[in-house]
Amino acid sequence: MTSTCGCRLLNVEDRVQGAVVPVALLYPAMGEEKTEHFGPYTLDVARDAAPADGVYPLVVISHGHSGTPWAYRQLAKHLALAGFVVALPAHTGNTRTDNTLAGTAANLANRPRHITLTIDATLADAVLGARIATDTAGARVAVIGHSIGGYTALAAAGGVAWSGPYERKDSQALPEQVPVTPDARIRALVLLNPATFWFIAGSLRPVDLPILLRTGEKDEVTPIEHAHKIIEGVARPELVEHKDIPGAGHFAFMSKFPPEMTRPGFKPSQDPEGFDRESIQPEFFADVTAFLRRTLCDNRPAN
Repeated sequence: MTSTCGCRLLNVEDRVQGAVVPVALLYPAMGEEKTEHFGPYTLDVARDAAPADGVYPLVVISHGHSGTPWAYRQLAKHLALAGFVVALPAHTGNTRTDNTLAGTAANLANRPRHITLTIDATLADAVLGARIATDTAGARVAVIGHSIGGYTALAAAGGVAWSGPYERKDSQALPEQVPVTPDARIRALVLLNPATFWFIAGSLRPVDLPILLRTGEKDEVTPIEHAHKIIEGVARPELVEHKDIPGAGHFAFMSKFPPEMTRPGFKPSQDPEGFDRESIQPEFFADVTAFLRRTLCDNRPAN
């Protein structure tokens, strides 16, 4: 296994939204890593390096509300070095630099479509497309989603979502189904403190695939009831592997923020008193890697 993490940057067109979705691809590579800046975040990668020999399953990471995929950069690099191609789309309209569609029904429809467009663009990529592992059912793909990214993953995997009064700013409005086309290429989900506000009774029943579910004991944004809705609502609850992390808050599964962004007024940079998100990373990363290998890699053992 190579010890180099490659990085390619793509711009993916969403014709429905009329917008460009920036996507970063991290992958096993042959090349020298250098410190690169992605906005305020840094990561050691080999930009546009040749991919290492082999084929690799595809993992797409869906970030949270008003967020950035680079907030999961350490997990993404870990997975790339473990033998996955990792796609990091920025959900245009719901990012830290463009949050104009937050709280809209359009955002609920756009996000799952961004996942499908990201998969399509990765498979079509001249450098990495031929490196994506496939079988008779197509590409081997998993989606990791945090917070509203958990909603995104569930919707892309077949969950039937409904917008409500909050999205239309009308307390008398009846729910309307969100137009989402499920992506059958998705074989597994990793859900991190997922938000399930937009799923009603029975609407998660079409989700029938392995799920690794991690929640934080002290999550006040999407508390444990959201996990219970998933476990009780999917087609086969026995396929859900759930662990509630003692002391963890809503942002515990994100990478540490740069020092200049770490302050009490910026909640994503803060952990509950007595908890350090870096302390859980070795076990958390190992759990995710082992799960993805079990579900995508023909039962190859974890390192």
